[in-house]
Amino acid sequence: MKLKEGIKETNVVVKSGADMVLPFAVVFGLYVILFGTVSPGGGFQGGVMVASACILIYLGYGYKATTTVINREVLEVNEALGAIIYVLLATCGLFLGVRFCQNVFYDIGNVGDLISAGTVTFMSFAVGYKVLTGVGFLLLLMLYLLGDGDEEEEVDEE
Repeated sequence: MKLKEGIKETNVVVKSGADMVLPFAVVFGLYVILFGTVSPGGGFQGGVMVASACILIYLGYGYKATTTVINREVLEVNEALGAIIYVLLATCGLFLGVRFCQNVFYDIGNVGDLISAGTVTFMSFAVGYKVLTGVGFLLLLMLYLLGDGDEEEEVDEE
């Protein structure tokens, strides 16, 4: 199988395993982020699950393919965006005359609905977004520092 220039071919079993697990890891991680306020889990746990996609792509395709699919600069900017969203949600209480980080939208939705926890739900979303971008960035940085990022990978040809 001929791959793009600079992308290393890995073991077909590892690649197939990564291809099979990747969609489930991402979808389950997003599910944990979304429903963290009405079930076990939350933004942090779901964010780490989604960020594990970086490792799965690396295991299946190597460092070059991982950095082609996932851009470090985009992750870095979006991590800051997640923090800004969290702070804006936390200051909603101050603007409404109560404490910082107080749940001010507690009366929306019905018990058990996705947004029934009010501000806590949206803050959980922001935490999940920040964690998935931050941990994803850290994983890419770790892979680079481990040595795969600074050496040229050779293409296996059949």
